[in-house]
Formats: sequence, C-alpha cells, structure tokens
Amino acid sequence: MIVGTCSLKLIIYESNSLKDKRHIIKSIMGRIQSRFNVSIAEIGLNDCWGTSLIGFACVTNDTSHANQTISKVLKFIDGDNRVEIIDYNIDIM
Repeated sequence: MIVGTCSLKLIIYESNSLKDKRHIIKSIMGRIQSRFNVSIAEIGLNDCWGTSLIGFACVTNDTSHANQTISKVLKFIDGDNRVEIIDYNIDIM
C-alpha cells in the first residue's frame, strides 16, 4: 500500500472575511474531492482569512500513480485564479 500526501499553503485573493474564505476553500475542496477521489481537508490557519493550509492524501498500490494524482491536484489548484500556492510539501510512504 502506497500513501501519497501533500500539504500546501494558499493565498486567497478574493477573500475579505472568514465567510468568503470558507466559501472559496469549500468550493475548491469539493471539486477536488469529486474529480480526483482524494481525501482533503483544511488543516491549519483556520482563523486567518487571507491564507489557508490544506492537506490531501491518496492511497494506491503504485508510487507513480500517487505522484500523478498529487501532480494533477496541484495543477488543478494552480489553475484556479482565486488562490495561489505559496508552498507545498509532498510525502510518498
């Protein structure tokens, strides 16, 4: 069993309040979860309306599949003009 995890820090551009932030983050997480079949959650910076820390994971039997899935999710998030990826960390176990 191979587990691929990724944590990433985002800047949220269209957020002026925690309510705006939650709306944007929930929208992005919902689309990622349904499109890529990964487990995803906001894991930090919950009270900061301009940034967010998100983590996601996939379980597979192939290391290259885990890398592909993580890369596709990162590319998907990078294509959303409401947020920008500041930093990310990938672990394959």
